[in-house]
Amino acid sequence: SRVIDWRRFRAIADEVGAYLMVDMAHVAGLVAAGLYPSPLPHAHVVTTTTHKTLRGPRGGLILSANADEALVKKLNGAVFPGQQGGPLMHVIAAKAVAFKEAMSQDFVNYQRQVIDNARAMAQVFLERGFDVVSGGTDDHLFLVSLIKQGVTGKDADAALGRAHITVNKNAVPNDPQSPFVTSGLRIGTPAVTSRGFTVADCEQLAGWICDILDVLAEQGNTSAVEDEVRDKVVALCARYPVYGDAQPSEPAQNATSVA
Repeated sequence: SRVIDWRRFRAIADEVGAYLMVDMAHVAGLVAAGLYPSPLPHAHVVTTTTHKTLRGPRGGLILSANADEALVKKLNGAVFPGQQGGPLMHVIAAKAVAFKEAMSQDFVNYQRQVIDNARAMAQVFLERGFDVVSGGTDDHLFLVSLIKQGVTGKDADAALGRAHITVNKNAVPNDPQSPFVTSGLRIGTPAVTSRGFTVADCEQLAGWICDILDVLAEQGNTSAVEDEVRDKVVALCARYPVYGDAQPSEPAQNATSVA
C-alpha cells in the first residue's frame, strides 16, 4: 500500500548480477495515470494484468524497456508457442479500449479518486482502533490486521459478505493463523470508485465494516448488525447503479440467428 523504490531494487539486482522483474498488476492503472512511479525505467521485465486498476479485460502484458535481444526472444517464445494458443481477438479489442481510456483526463481523475477513497477508508479504521499495516496507504488498497481484536480474516470475510460487503481475507505480518484462515482483511477502492463512490461514501462504508468487526471482537451475535448494515449497503448502492441509466435496446425485427 506504499510506494516502492524501484531504483533501489534495480541497484540490488545489479549488485548481485540478477534480472529485476516487477509485477505491477495492482498499480498499473495508477502508473498509467502518472500517480505512481513507473518500474519500466528500472526493471528488465515488467508484467501486469489488464484488469484491477487498469480497469480493462482479464488479460495481461509483458513489457520491457531494458531487456536484451536474448531475453526478449525467451519471453516471446514462452508466450507463443510456449503457453498461448490462438489469440483472443475480443480481449485484444477490449485492451485497446482500456488503453484509450487510460490516456484520458477522466481516467486520471478516476485514479485520483481511487487513492483519495482508499486513504479515507484507512483513516476511519485507524480512528476506530484497528491496525492498518504500514499505517495507511498511498495507492488503491490497504491491509487491516485483526490480531489485536482476536478476529480471524475468515470470520470477518464471511460476516461482511452476509452484509453484502465484499472484502478479501488476507495474511498479515506475524499472523498466528493459517493462510486458509488468516488474521487480516485486504480492502480496495477501484470497484466502488468506478460506481461513483465519493470520499464521504467510503468513510461511511468503512464505518459500517468497523461496526461488524466490533461485534465480532466482542464475540457477539452479528446477525442484527449484519441486517442493519446490509440495508444501508443496498440503499447506498441503489444511488450508484452499475449500469446507470442504460436502457435495453429492442432487437431488430429482421435479426437472423447465426448460432
